[in-house]
Amino acid sequence: MLSTFLVDLAPEAYAADLEAGEQVFSANCSACHAGGNNAVMPEKTLKKGALEENSMNSVVAITTQVRYGKNAMPAFDGRLADDDIDNVANYVLSQSEQGW
Repeated sequence: MLSTFLVDLAPEAYAADLEAGEQVFSANCSACHAGGNNAVMPEKTLKKGALEENSMNSVVAITTQVRYGKNAMPAFDGRLADDDIDNVANYVLSQSEQGW
C-alpha cells in the first residue's frame, strides 16, 4: 500500500515549475532563443516541428542539450542547478507545444 501511495504522489511531487523555468529561460536562453527562435542556427529553433525533426521533443533530450551543450550551444552543467535545468527543459517543451 505504501508504494501505491508514493506512486500516486509522484507526479505532483516531481512536477516541473514552469514559472521558474520561464525565469531561467529569460535569464539564460532568451538572448539566442527569444520566442523559440535560434539566433545562431536559424534552422534549429525550439518550435515543435524543429524539435521533432531533430529528435529534441522530450524533456530528457532538452535536459541533455542544456546540461552538456552541443555545437554552438554552451553547456550549463555547473552553471545552473539541476532543478533549474529540469524546469527550463519542461518550459521549453511546454512552450513548443503551445506554439511559443
